[in-house]
Amino acid sequence: MNPTRPVPSLLVPFYEHPADRPEAWTAVIESARALYGVVLNPADGAGPAPDPAFAAVAGRLREAGVRVLGYTDTAYGRRPHGEVVADLLRHRDWYGADGAFLDQVPTEPGALTHYQRLGVAARAAGARTVVLNHGAHPAPGYADLADLLVTFEGPWDSYRTLDLPVADHYCHLVYAAPPDALPTTRVHCAVPGAGAHPWGTLPHALAPVR
Repeated sequence: MNPTRPVPSLLVPFYEHPADRPEAWTAVIESARALYGVVLNPADGAGPAPDPAFAAVAGRLREAGVRVLGYTDTAYGRRPHGEVVADLLRHRDWYGADGAFLDQVPTEPGALTHYQRLGVAARAAGARTVVLNHGAHPAPGYADLADLLVTFEGPWDSYRTLDLPVADHYCHLVYAAPPDALPTTRVHCAVPGAGAHPWGTLPHALAPVR
């Protein structure tokens, strides 16, 4: 690595159970200095009950100084406010999450009030970092509601043809990416996985030696 180049801030959504992929989770934790944060997703959210394996790995992440962002699906504004907040509280109480990753967030301005309320609730639940995953470029007002906006999520073949806006509070999540793929945002993630479950793979730089 070029010593003059800043270490990238990787936001890692890794949706694999720690009991099934312990070596991969260890690779994530050992790369703490390169991470913006890790999205913890036990069961498409916090799940119906605490999972001891996820609680243990969340504790190791926190000990390493890594943000733990609890994954919560918002169904593009269709999921009721109370259900989302309940998920946020479970992430805090069961896994010690100190951040929130709100997925499936719409891009249109009509949903701003709903997500403003969710952002306030996330902060009240202890989230020091709030990430909104739009997957595409959203209306400008969303920038006031979160620390980070995911303004692209999709395959490398699409990503490399686009000229997307770049800002410190934008993040690009790219899958089906080759080893030399480098998204243009400071906070980002590019993984080799494809298909229905691309986030079951780690960024090339973090993948443990096989």
